[in-house]
Amino acid sequence: MKILTLTHAIPDLTTDIMVDTEGKVSWDNNKPIINPPDEYAIEEAIIQAKNADGTSIALAIGGEQHTNALKHALAMGIHEAIRVNFETTDNLTYATIAAAAIENVRGVDLVLLGRERFDVDSNLHIYQTARKLGWTLLASTSQILEVDSAEKIIKVEKTLEYGKQILAAKLPAVISVLKGINEPRYPTLLRHRNISDTTIQVWSVDDLGIHVPKAKTTAIEYKTPSTKNTTPEIIGGESPEEKAAVLVDKLIEERII
Repeated sequence: MKILTLTHAIPDLTTDIMVDTEGKVSWDNNKPIINPPDEYAIEEAIIQAKNADGTSIALAIGGEQHTNALKHALAMGIHEAIRVNFETTDNLTYATIAAAAIENVRGVDLVLLGRERFDVDSNLHIYQTARKLGWTLLASTSQILEVDSAEKIIKVEKTLEYGKQILAAKLPAVISVLKGINEPRYPTLLRHRNISDTTIQVWSVDDLGIHVPKAKTTAIEYKTPSTKNTTPEIIGGESPEEKAAVLVDKLIEERII
């Protein structure tokens, strides 16, 4: 059984993200990190591949910086890593390339994704990838209950706004996983050292034999948010009630409440 998970790198969210003079995000002073929701999909791919005595594969679409995410996945325990060297922020373009790459791997039974891409603040690529493949989509999965690799059937639990839903579907399928599905393992320094020489396959869109559609959306530029100077104010008053009344008046005055 082959289980594939999609991942990519984003700028480190704990540091200042720099925008250069051309309105592009600069990676020079920012070490790329793995897209946080992807770790849950990677962990689940490792678990399910182990249960089925199968193979786990991590796939990234983009430039060299996304190799960091693939190395993170390998250090966690993923068996193989592939990167398609094509950078895009357009969801449909991404899905077209992802679907072609998945088909090129051959024999993939299950595709796992994190709930969204933090860098573009979107999850549309999940639905579009499933549509491009023509596979069943099981979104917002909180637990994989059973995988019958012989009968090619999967049973999952989905989280809905007002409860849970149990679904069974035929494989192959595309699944987006929620945060609580597992607890991602932490790749140790030793694990990173052990995979340092692991080969990451790099494909081009020509290798996939596809025509990449013209992007429907294009990120023209990014802007660093303007800083707002604020001065803290201590609310005065003789009693807590009096201080609360002054605070409420100020909040009303600022139209916060």
